[in-house]
Amino acid sequence: MDDRRSFMVKHLGLRGIAIFEAAKGMLALIVGIVLLSIRHRDLERMAMRFLRFLHVSPDHHFYRAVLRAAGRVTSHGIWFAVLAVVAYAAIRFAEAIGLWLAKVWAEWFAIISGSLYLPWEIYELIRRQTWIRWGILSVNVAIVIYLIWLRIEMHKTRQGNPGGRQPAADLT
Repeated sequence: MDDRRSFMVKHLGLRGIAIFEAAKGMLALIVGIVLLSIRHRDLERMAMRFLRFLHVSPDHHFYRAVLRAAGRVTSHGIWFAVLAVVAYAAIRFAEAIGLWLAKVWAEWFAIISGSLYLPWEIYELIRRQTWIRWGILSVNVAIVIYLIWLRIEMHKTRQGNPGGRQPAADLT
């Protein structure tokens, strides 16, 4: 692969994944803000209104399970969930920044973290196939394969270059 194409494939691909990871971090922060905003409310009543809005029958098992879960939520539980969400967002943002800056550690981290989701996604797909689940699995597999390919290409470049330096891309 020529240097210009290599540069474009690497940096545009990594930056696209970085934007995707940053978006997941932002979504997590929004969830955390929503959790904080509802911490002093009657969660059981809110859940009941939401389930009615979704037209879920009160006779349905899911309806009763959601109400029971909402009734058991404590203020401490919400704070724990907020802390977990903030930690998740921080990890996503760190990964996004590392990928944006084309750091090798971020590429490895993305490969590992993306691969950890695959068994769960496959299990969920086997349980019930939906277009959304297929889409999520496809995007995750594409990202992992792209990053593995990128690592292999960079390894080949280093092997062909005994000094360990990568050739500069000619962008003119």
